Amino acid sequence: MKKVSSYIFLAATALMMSSCQDYLNINEDPSNPQVAEGYALLPPIVSQMVRGEQFDGRYAGQYSQVWASSAAANTWDLHSYASGSDAGGEKWRSHYWSIGQNIDLIVADGVAKQKWDYVGAAKAIRAWSWQSTTDWHCEMVLKQAFEPNRYVFDYDSQDLIYEEVRRLSQEALDNLNKTGDGVGSLVRGDKVYGGNVDKWKKFVYANLARNANHISNKSSYNPDKVIEYCDKAMSSNADNFMVPHRGSSTADANFFGPLRDNMQSYRQTDFSISLLDGRVFNGVVDPRLPLMFTACVDGVYRGVTPGSVDPNATPVDNPKRVPILWGVAPSALVGKSPVDVTKGKYIYKDDAAFPIITYAEIQFIKAEAAFKKGDKTTALAAYKNAISAHMDFVGVSATDKATFLASKAVKQTGADLTLSDIMCQKFIALYAHGNVETWVDLRRYKYDANIYTGFALPRTLATDNNGKPAQRVRPRYNSEYVWNRASLDKLGGNNPDYHTYEQWFTKTE
Repeated sequence: MKKVSSYIFLAATALMMSSCQDYLNINEDPSNPQVAEGYALLPPIVSQMVRGEQFDGRYAGQYSQVWASSAAANTWDLHSYASGSDAGGEKWRSHYWSIGQNIDLIVADGVAKQKWDYVGAAKAIRAWSWQSTTDWHCEMVLKQAFEPNRYVFDYDSQDLIYEEVRRLSQEALDNLNKTGDGVGSLVRGDKVYGGNVDKWKKFVYANLARNANHISNKSSYNPDKVIEYCDKAMSSNADNFMVPHRGSSTADANFFGPLRDNMQSYRQTDFSISLLDGRVFNGVVDPRLPLMFTACVDGVYRGVTPGSVDPNATPVDNPKRVPILWGVAPSALVGKSPVDVTKGKYIYKDDAAFPIITYAEIQFIKAEAAFKKGDKTTALAAYKNAISAHMDFVGVSATDKATFLASKAVKQTGADLTLSDIMCQKFIALYAHGNVETWVDLRRYKYDANIYTGFALPRTLATDNNGKPAQRVRPRYNSEYVWNRASLDKLGGNNPDYHTYEQWFTKTE
């Protein structure tokens, strides 16, 4: 990081980049706010949460086979990285710069004016950012992160960052529980929950549930604590942390939508399709399949294999050619703009709100924890709740949902329920938006095909991997590898296979 203390992200810049709905209406002069108040800073900060998840989620999606490149031997498909590039470093940038010390500005303003709801929301976001970013990169700069007059920084171990998440989360909850003359003004700047403090508390507990569940391989793992956090987190889809997009132009459209055209080169994978087309779940075709995926021109749902080009990619009008993610066959786009032929679908719509954490995810976390505890009754109920919630999220009809939940694709007794059932259904529920968290799960389970039925790593991994899959993403190139390289040397960060080093949270010791 080049002098992190100088990385105070100006609200004017953030507002120009933000995709948040109505973000241009929060100041009389939105291009030049005169005060560093919470209502002006919170919308662009929330926008940066999404920016980091979406930019880097593209690569997490390739590691996890959510999607793959349309080209053969893509470096991310082969579990490698883009050398000398900031690709994969957006969450790092967001954490330290775009979100960065803006959090401190909100806290300072909130404390001075007793706007404790703003203070709590700001700390909740920073806790989430620590959690999500360390799960992406592993070691981070914690103790010296915002220390002034510093140009090089020492990295801290991941266990300390996990502790910081818990500490900040408790502070967030303490502040969200406070009263004061300024409490209630959060409604002005909160484009996610409209100032609803109770929902912000649920967001904090959801992040704590992730924190506690990620260490499932360790002896310190406590399923009761995980379940406790889940029970205090989202209680329905109405509590989902959803960041809105207006979708009227490239300035305010969803990053994954056709208007932004960032996903033109990505294709749905065969593994993802297999979870819904009946191959994995007892021949039952999932009603979410046509809502989340797109059939080829001949009506068959197909996906690519990571590292391999679509065998039906030529000729250009081949009806078996795998379609573009937002619902268009590539042959239909020859000589046309994607905007001319589609408005997108599912999470790929221009105006689609983007989820950070959902009720469905929390229920799957609860199901996994209860299963590991041996409480199959609780596990089964949470598992079914999660599937039902995601079907509602996608837009499955009540009739189709009831039919599917009663089918042999869904386990009907706790005795029949398996971890594979839970984790494969969770993969579906996080598809396309929860890619970083999905990659967390795959690493916790060592990319195990016994858990993720049908999953297989690419036959040929990148040469520098030495036969090992990716476990971490290198920190942002233009800060760490340009300005902080000596500190990275202490971690082995300049070694060719650094991205294959296992993270602390997945280890058993």
